Amino acid sequence: MSQKKILIKGAFILTVTGFATRIIGFFYRIFLSRSFGEESVGLYQLIFPVYALGISLTCAGIQTAISRCVAGKSAVGRHDQARQLLYTGVSLSAALSIAVMLLTQKYADFIALRLLCEERCSPLLIVLSYAFPFASVHSCICGYYMGLKQTKIPALSQLLEQLVRVVGVYLLFLLFTSEGNPPGILIAAAGLTIGEIASAGFCIYMLRYRQRIFCPPAKSSGRSFRLTLAELLRLSVPLTANRILLNILQSIEAVSIPIQLRTYGMDTSHSLSMYGVLTGMALPCVMFPSAVTNSIAAMMLPAIAELQAADRRQEMHRLIKKAAGGCFLLGSVCCIGLLITGRFIGNYIFHSSMAGDFIITLAWICPFLYTNSNLISIINGLGKTSQSFLFNTVSLTLRILSVFLCVPFFGINGYLWGLLASQLLLFLLCLYYLTKRSHIL
Repeated sequence: MSQKKILIKGAFILTVTGFATRIIGFFYRIFLSRSFGEESVGLYQLIFPVYALGISLTCAGIQTAISRCVAGKSAVGRHDQARQLLYTGVSLSAALSIAVMLLTQKYADFIALRLLCEERCSPLLIVLSYAFPFASVHSCICGYYMGLKQTKIPALSQLLEQLVRVVGVYLLFLLFTSEGNPPGILIAAAGLTIGEIASAGFCIYMLRYRQRIFCPPAKSSGRSFRLTLAELLRLSVPLTANRILLNILQSIEAVSIPIQLRTYGMDTSHSLSMYGVLTGMALPCVMFPSAVTNSIAAMMLPAIAELQAADRRQEMHRLIKKAAGGCFLLGSVCCIGLLITGRFIGNYIFHSSMAGDFIITLAWICPFLYTNSNLISIINGLGKTSQSFLFNTVSLTLRILSVFLCVPFFGINGYLWGLLASQLLLFLLCLYYLTKRSHIL
């Protein structure tokens, strides 16, 4: 099968699954907002920076390294080495995730009170921590399959995770309600863990019992383990460091928004409600069509790495131009659509006029937001991870500056303007690098 057909097939599978999970998530957020209220949704959203940081520490960089290494090994027929990479990556990631789980549980009160500035997040963090070991296994196995350009298992595991999370939370809600004990937002945090357990179990089942490869290769030894560990660490350590720093910046941003809204003049309840509407309703709505572009981005990294290794530059140039152009076109169409329908979505779907106002403002970032994910993936596929890290850091720094410099004077609009400016800056930086420095576009 040609490179183009493999890319289209893989992106199609991921896109269909992405849309399905986002549709489920869309109604799930409506359920959360109506069942628990905007303030509780804002409280729930506050723990996601910790979740993202934990994932970055334990598996995000390792997953990308496995995907890149497996793509190279399978291209030259070294399938045993590819399997060894998976085994080593899972072992390393699982060990890190258990350590992070225990540390999160031990310091949950400190993280909630001192870092998130909201002590009510402490029990949510403890429940959330149990998701890390299962997320590490899930991520590594998905990275292995993505390296092989086989998207069926990652797609199905993503869908299963979302389904189990939503159904689990809904059943817990019915159980507590039937007993006369109105449940708190804690059950939403439990849903995250339940979903990760289900997806990890599914991935292990598919590997061990269907393909029988979730074990060390027959020729595995301590020496081969050390060699593959060194290979993974060479790639994963810089990627992990990049992800950690970016997530720290994102965490600072997320925690600071409610605080700066209070500086603007809002009380705690109103600031959390506004934060919950922005991150739990408006942003997911704007991000909904990015299921297409994220799927393309996921397939672009191994495809670009393979074409670069084979020195097929002309084919690589054509692929990059088509992918970037298609993403920008989709973003422009979505921008127009959200400008027209944003107020209707906010008022009649989320029952929040505030969400409608946010959607209309955020619509302008769509062309840049959807294209940037692919441009960053292309740069990573070229092996220039330090460049993508630098560009992301500059973009996030601008967003953080908008939180501290604009929100106290202009309210949430100051952050929305900063978000638009940061996405435009990231787009221009990536475009400049690929055209002027790498001569790709």
